Amino acid sequence: MSPGVIKTPMHAPKTHQAWAGLHPMKRLGDIADIAQAVMYRGDAGFVTGEILHVDGGQVAGA
Repeated sequence: MSPGVIKTPMHAPKTHQAWAGLHPMKRLGDIADIAQAVMYRGDAGFVTGEILHVDGGQVAGA
């Protein structure tokens, strides 16, 4: 699992807004996005040895 920038209380709302503006999807990920990816990975019994990028396209440069 390789998460991108996730919105958490650790950063100020202004920081979230600035980062979201630079992001391909124009929003940050949240904890629910990570939880959904973890649930997928738990159900995907034939997926092995993969890095699941949960970053809204950031690594792909979308």
